Parts: sequence; structure tokens; C-alpha cells
Amino acid sequence: MPGFNKILIANRGEIACRIQRTAQALGYRTVAVFSDADADALHVQMADEAVNIGAAPVQQSYLNIPAIIDAARRSGAEAIHPGYGFLSENAGFARACQQAGLIFIGPSPQAIELMGSKRLSKLAMLDAGVPCIKGYQGAEQDDATLSREAERIGYPLMIKASAGGGGRGMRLVHEAGELLEQLRTARSEALNGFGSAELILEQALIDPRHVEVQVFGDQHGNLIYLGERDCSIQRRHQKVIEEAPCPVMTAELRQAMGEAALKAGRAVNYVGAGTVEFLLDARGQFYFLEMNTRLQVEHPVTELITGIDLVAWQLHVAEGLPLPLSQEQVQLTGHAIEVRLYAEDPAQGFLPQTGQINAWEPALQSGVRIDHGLLEGQQVSAFYDPLLGKLIAHGATREEARRKLLRAVQDSVLLGVQSNQRLLTSLLQHPQFISGEFSTGFIPTHFAEHPCLHPHAASAEELALATALLYQAGAQQHPAPRAGWRNNASVPLHYRLGADEQNWTVELTAVAGEPFRLQIGERAVDVQIVDIDGRWATVEIDGIRRRHAYRLDGRQVWLFTRPGSLRLEDRTQLPVSSQASVNSGTLKAPMDGAIVDVLVSEGSTVSKGQLLVVLEAMKMEHPLKSGIDGVLKRLQVRVGDQVKNRQILLEVE
Repeated sequence: MPGFNKILIANRGEIACRIQRTAQALGYRTVAVFSDADADALHVQMADEAVNIGAAPVQQSYLNIPAIIDAARRSGAEAIHPGYGFLSENAGFARACQQAGLIFIGPSPQAIELMGSKRLSKLAMLDAGVPCIKGYQGAEQDDATLSREAERIGYPLMIKASAGGGGRGMRLVHEAGELLEQLRTARSEALNGFGSAELILEQALIDPRHVEVQVFGDQHGNLIYLGERDCSIQRRHQKVIEEAPCPVMTAELRQAMGEAALKAGRAVNYVGAGTVEFLLDARGQFYFLEMNTRLQVEHPVTELITGIDLVAWQLHVAEGLPLPLSQEQVQLTGHAIEVRLYAEDPAQGFLPQTGQINAWEPALQSGVRIDHGLLEGQQVSAFYDPLLGKLIAHGATREEARRKLLRAVQDSVLLGVQSNQRLLTSLLQHPQFISGEFSTGFIPTHFAEHPCLHPHAASAEELALATALLYQAGAQQHPAPRAGWRNNASVPLHYRLGADEQNWTVELTAVAGEPFRLQIGERAVDVQIVDIDGRWATVEIDGIRRRHAYRLDGRQVWLFTRPGSLRLEDRTQLPVSSQASVNSGTLKAPMDGAIVDVLVSEGSTVSKGQLLVVLEAMKMEHPLKSGIDGVLKRLQVRVGDQVKNRQILLEVE
């Protein structure tokens, strides 16, 4: 029976931290690997040992198989856990581990290879009798063949990267005129993200539920399923909320889907943790979507309702032990819901965000689990996925779990980068979500014009609080000009605060022994600072006392006012002309990234909304368009350039 004492985790971030917690609790030693960008990361600090495996780009580090194998050899690790993403579903990596005499904590290379191809796995599932969606999964990949097959399937249809996942290389096509452009984008993302441009086509089911079944197999031929998860709340095919069990599940449907999942697993002699994903329509019919041959991001909800540590099971199975439970012994208790916290701005089309984490204080409480890999002061870079962490709650009922999770999302302090916190709060509070009646079309249907998908307009109270904090900081640093030592102390001070293209004028009147009086337009707000320490401020606003997290950095103030953060800039001393116009012809990079396509040249006539440049960051392509009609006067980038956030790319006049 193979055994091991030291495990190398070939991953980063929250999943590397999560694996280490179980491994170390079970007595194993752990080895972290890290890129130059992650030298001070939490997963590195947690590990017993750590090895630098290369530069920040994933191809030079977390996808560098020889470097990872060498790190295991040098550290004396006998086993490798791949986590999820990166090399977790790379059959070549699993084989390389075996050839190096290392135990790969996952399924066989053969299973990974087959199920890692949406094309080949669908063919295998059809042979195994698993229900599948109508589509094209052939080897011919030219545009003419795919166009012909698309006409046979009918529109709307889905383009999917055969080797892909996480919404990358996936496009919904409504009509034939869109097909060729969407094929180009899907191929590009698939090649950059997964090393393969192979695509499949599938009939698009409109507004199904996305339901997946957790399966687990051992080396003795045992294979069981551990209930299901509903992952229907998605944006751009990327899961946002997952829960277990599925709100509309019946015992009969659970058994039918579970048995179909076992058919899929048995077709490849599956060993370890895996997930068989299905689409479930309103009639109760379900269809195979794909099989993920790894631990899922959303595995905690299954752990909370089964009481099983899936990582512990992975380690035991890798050592050759049989599964500790039979199918009949699996019990589901209560309900669990998980949300994914992303560094992204929903108001800018979910554009991933980069920057420094200025504050991170997760709101832990009874029944709440928060998996993350964050440290205050660390940089969120453009090199990796924008997932920051997961907040998970368990309750006796679905409503109890939802209520606990909502409070945890609202109270978890994150400052320094924009996140989807306000969106998560709005989703959890929506009547359709509360009722459990939703599908994969939930966000497009109910949130197309929702306020949380627009720039957050600072309230009078938020502006008043930010101004009071700026005044207080200035008074402490420069007593004479800021503390009211003037002939007429009751004369208001005038501030100009801004966020992106918005500006507000605030008047502050400070009188000794009294609350600050702040005037924002027609609204007057009284603010009394009760206690302040540079991180938290206890304040009374119009007689109501609350605590707010905040950070001051020069002219910038980050404020957390539940359920999200707000960044305001003190523009009082800046000339108005220095602020960018919304109709400016200057196109700046919205984040750090790489230029993968330039579609115009200097002297070109361009129109508002025209695609000019494509930026690749955080594993996704981001189209950048012109804000005005005009002529391209200056082009300052070319394909392959690495650019920084806010760097000028081109100017249209």
C-alpha cells in the first residue's frame, strides 16, 4: 500500500491554504510552491517548506511541470495535490508525477484525459447511456465544418472549449451572423487558457438549472455519490452562488442523477473526488454537461451537509485505503450555501480588478466558514484568477443558511480593490433566490439594470463620514490650518470629493465640543467621531452609532459601509481640469494585463463603441472600445505588450 508523509500542493491562493489545513491536521508535512508574485502569500507562510518555481506568468510557474516535479524532488515530497485549476486536470502532469515516482492525489491520467476533453467525454457518455445534449463533438475543427454543424443543431447554441472550464472559451451564439467572430474569441481564450483550441458545439438549453453530483471512488472498485449541488446562479457561465442540496430536488430525481453520475464514473474506472455536471430543465429532464476530475471550488457545501472532509478522503484514497462509507451510509443534514468573492467590478461589466488589499477582516461566526488566501498588504495581480475566497454558511434550513451567509457577506471587510460584495448581497436578498425558484438565466433576467451593476453613488452619510475622517486626519497632522485656529472658526471648510467621473462638494463646519456639521447639497448631516484608531471609526451620524472600517492613504479614503467598500479621493486641491472626462478619447488600460490584439492603426477613423484593442488579464479577454467618434492620433501599444493599470494605450481625437 503506497504511503506518504510529505505533500506538495501544486497550487496557490485559497485552495492551497484549504488543502494544507486538512493535511497538517492529519499529521502530513506540506510543501508550497510559489511564483515571484506570490513570495509573501498566505499559502507560502502556512507551509512547512516552500519552493520558488519561477516568474509570475503561469506558464513560467504554476503551469511549469518540470519546475514543480523538481520542487517535489528537492523538498522530499512523496505526493502532489494539484488543487483545482492550473494542472489539476492535466493528464500529462499526472503522468509526469507517476514517472517521477510521486503519488498524484487524483484520478488516473486516462480518466483525466478522457473527461478533460468535452468532445471525447461526450462520446464516452453517449456510449455509457448517460443523457446528453444534441451537439457536435467531431474532430474536424475548421470554420466551414463548425458553421455547417451549427446550422444542423440550430440556434441558439453554445460554443465550448473542449479542454476548458470556468466560463473561458465559452460563448452563447444567437444567430449565424455571430458565429465566426465568437469562434475566433473562443479559440483564442481556449488556446491561451488550456493549451488547446479544440471546440465543441451544443444546443443551448434556455434557462435550465445547473446541478452537479459529487462522486468519490477508491482503488478497490467502490464508487459512491455524495448528494448534489445547485450552481445555477452564474454570470458569463461562471458560478457565483452554489448550494446543497438543490432546492427543487426530490428523492427520485436525486437517485436518478446519482446513478447517471456513477455510470459516468464507472466508464473511466474513476478514483478520487470528481463531479459530474448536468443541466436540469423545467420538466425534470437532465443532460450530461461535463465531468470535472478534481475537487471543485464549491466542495465546502457538500462537506457541510455530509460532515465529510473531502480532502481527507482524497489523501486516504491516494494511500490505498477504501472509502469509509457505503452509499447507504451517506446522510445529508441541513442546508449549505456558498458565494464566491471576486476582485471584479460588476459596474464595469465584471471587469477584474488589481491592486493592494488594504484591509481584510472576514466575518466569522457560528455556522460560517470562510476559505481564503488573503493577507493585508498583498497585491492582487493580473496574472491569476480574480477569485479571492469563498464564504459558506450552514443551517438547519435553507433560510437559516441564507440569513447567516447574508450577514457574513455584509460584515466581511475588504478594502483596497473593488469586489462583487454588493452584488452578492443583492443576490442573497432577491425574492426569487429566497424562494429557490431560479435558473442559469437568473442574473441576466433580474439584474440587467439592477443598481448593484451600476457605479455606487455615494450617499450623503458616506460623503459626510469620509469628509469627517479626512478632516480629523488633517487636524492631527497639521493642527494650525485644519483644527479651526482661525479668526472665524465657524466658517465652513469646502471639500471636493470624487470617485471615477463623479464629484461632490461637501461643506464641513467644526465647532469645539460639538458634532461636525456637514452639508451635501440640500442635506445636512451631523457626524460625531466617538473613537478612531486608523482602522475602525466609531461614529454617530444623526444620533445613530455605528462602527466603520476605513483606511486613509494620502488623498484617498477607503470606507466600508456594509455591504461593500467605497473609494473616494480628496480632490479639493486638484484643478478641475485634471479630472478625466467621460467622453475622453484617451483609452487607458482598466487593469494590468497583456495586449493580445490591436484592431486599428494610427490615422484610422473610429466610431463610438468600436472595438480597438483586446486586453488579456486574469485568464479572460477584455474588449476595449472607443468612447467617442474621431480619428486615432496616437497608438502606444502593440500585440504582446504588458501594460499596467491606467496606462494610456491610445488617443482618439
